[in-house]
Amino acid sequence: MGISRRRFLGYGTTGAAAVLMGTGAVASAKPFPTPARMDNPFTLGIASGDPAPDGIVLWTRLAPNPFAPDGFGGMPDAPVTVEYEVARDEGFRHVVRRGSAVATRELGHSVHPEVAGLAPDYVYYYRFRAGDVISPVGRTRTAPLPGFAKNNLKFAFASCQAWNDGFYTAYDHMAAEDLDLVVHLGDYIYEQGLRDNRRGAPVEPQFGGEAFDLARYRLQYARYKAEAPLQLAHSRFPWIVTMDDHEVEDNWAGDISELDFEIDQIPAVFRQRRAAAFQALYEHQPLRAAQTPAGPNMRLHRRIAYGNLAEFTILDTRQYRDDQACGDTLTANCPDRFRSDRTLLGAAQRDWLLGGFTTSAARWQVIGNQVPMGQTDADPGPATQVYTDPWDGYVADRNTVLSEAQRRGVRNLVVITGDRRQNYAADLRRDFSDPNSPVVATEFVGTSITSGGDGADIDDQGKTFLAANPNLKFFNGQRGYVRVHVDQAQWRSDFRVVPYVEKPGAPISTRATYVVEDGAAGAARA
Repeated sequence: MGISRRRFLGYGTTGAAAVLMGTGAVASAKPFPTPARMDNPFTLGIASGDPAPDGIVLWTRLAPNPFAPDGFGGMPDAPVTVEYEVARDEGFRHVVRRGSAVATRELGHSVHPEVAGLAPDYVYYYRFRAGDVISPVGRTRTAPLPGFAKNNLKFAFASCQAWNDGFYTAYDHMAAEDLDLVVHLGDYIYEQGLRDNRRGAPVEPQFGGEAFDLARYRLQYARYKAEAPLQLAHSRFPWIVTMDDHEVEDNWAGDISELDFEIDQIPAVFRQRRAAAFQALYEHQPLRAAQTPAGPNMRLHRRIAYGNLAEFTILDTRQYRDDQACGDTLTANCPDRFRSDRTLLGAAQRDWLLGGFTTSAARWQVIGNQVPMGQTDADPGPATQVYTDPWDGYVADRNTVLSEAQRRGVRNLVVITGDRRQNYAADLRRDFSDPNSPVVATEFVGTSITSGGDGADIDDQGKTFLAANPNLKFFNGQRGYVRVHVDQAQWRSDFRVVPYVEKPGAPISTRATYVVEDGAAGAARA
């Protein structure tokens, strides 16, 4: 992997040398030994992500004591060399790549080796070794070559997995699916303190308070990633991940904290918190060096293509946005949400998104998005009552994106979304203020893995939304994920739900299936 001087200098506070050694791009002169008598260092699992036609990024973090209060996972100060192997078979009889990366204290002893030289659209198996300990085996898959006529793609998308709210049973079911990849749309952790664990015992004292500094964010990720179903789903497929708000703080916006404490409202103080949260995010996800944070800045918007079939455009709707209009609330009277100078994406990201509408040759352009893009009116009467945190609070950005998609002739635009803890299938109109405005895209909103507890098939809010929003074709409030099968002719979304999460062992079923036909925007019941 070539590293330019500009990129090297841009790694900032996390330490350029630590980043490059952790990716395997810079080798150490000699191996750094594993501490003697170290317990299993792979307690947080393994993962792969951001597939390319010639490679993949792998991930693990060494943490023999993942809940150590200092946030260092029971690791000493010294670096440790971590070896990896990539093979064509699960038994590792045909190893195609071997290498090593150095886990350092600066990055919480995480490594992110970027493996190149692999065959396109191919299944591989991988594992790590630290000293005498070998990790579980992971399975991953590369992307097809640019322009390759790929026949079909199978993936799932998920979001919102509050540890306090339930068991991760949905991930056990996801791991059993036949998928090419998983897209996670944010709220991977929640910053709040943890309550009693699932067996009724109090959680350790270090989990009691909200996360503000790096040690506490590391502990939060450790508690979440220690869950076996989540580890299993990571080990079965490559993941594409982004963030929403709870990876830092509920409903934050740019440099603006939403907390009521006066000290946290100071942008400089909030940026320190954001820097800690971003570093912990990088340390715990299969992200490439290009996503390494530099203090409170982290580039998460990126594109990942799957031949000529689909291209994923992953957005960041938190880092560049203006503060929410009208006090971040549910309101029917908020002229500010229509202001043309207010943005959810920021000008640079918006221009980048629109540019992709023109340059992409994919049959399906897929936007990975954190908060609902479509209008969700909460008043079935004549008023329009909406929340101002999602795209409803940034109407000018929404209208620009959807009108430009139509003007630039995007053949099939599908938006996949998290955050809302509900399942939707919805049509996206060029301008929601005009009911005769054309449908130019389709949005599928996926429910939470656990957030909100057990949920219900349909509740009073669901009935209201269906009555008030003619563009909303489907509503469901259970927990689960969305399974997608897309080919050259059709997009198919299966809403996979579990009946409960507040106790383990829930079965899975498909609550509904909606399709989009090639060249015909809008969702239809299968």
